[in-house]
Amino acid sequence: MKILGVSGSPIENSNTDRIVKTILEASGLEGEFIKLTDFVYAPCKACLGCRKTNECEVRDDGIVLAEKVKKADAVVIGGFTPYSSLDSRTKAFMERLYPLRHNHGYLQGKPGVAVVTSAVPCERQEAMPALEMGVNAIKFFMMEEGMNYLGAVECLGNVPCVKCENNRDCKMSGIKMIYGEEATPESVGINTFEDQYEVIDKAYRLGEKVADALIKN
Repeated sequence: MKILGVSGSPIENSNTDRIVKTILEASGLEGEFIKLTDFVYAPCKACLGCRKTNECEVRDDGIVLAEKVKKADAVVIGGFTPYSSLDSRTKAFMERLYPLRHNHGYLQGKPGVAVVTSAVPCERQEAMPALEMGVNAIKFFMMEEGMNYLGAVECLGNVPCVKCENNRDCKMSGIKMIYGEEATPESVGINTFEDQYEVIDKAYRLGEKVADALIKN
């Protein structure tokens, strides 16, 4: 049995990457990790050219990605939340899996896990429900494809402004928007997956849950 881990994060060795890899490791299954920035693919054109062949007519890496998902026994999808919603790269990846749906439902029954990293802390979710928006995008995709959605890992990430030289003078600083006018890159710091023990625990538990779900089937 094989579990496929997908990360839509463009950052090298990002929090999202490391969480997805942790779930793969915890499952004890043969795993493959892929980073979507290594592939070139367009969004779905909604042309329905795939309805008879179960293969997209757009000849790019979207076909390669769909084949990897089709062959996997379980799938972990990770993304992040620019503008308080799931990133476009991860969303486009999920939409390009639409050809697997027709007649056969190739994703049906496969265990699935969501991983979402957001710069918005939990106490600000009422104002900007970024994590909820990101998780729901992946969760509802999996549910609509008939997958066995097992849960999500939510991680506090970093706003890009923490690495910007103009942050202190920028009127559009994401740090100040999220943490207040007095916040600075130094006061906010860098959030890492490894410092969030509940997140680590949940990643391991969901990896084990994937394995259990496959064994029961």
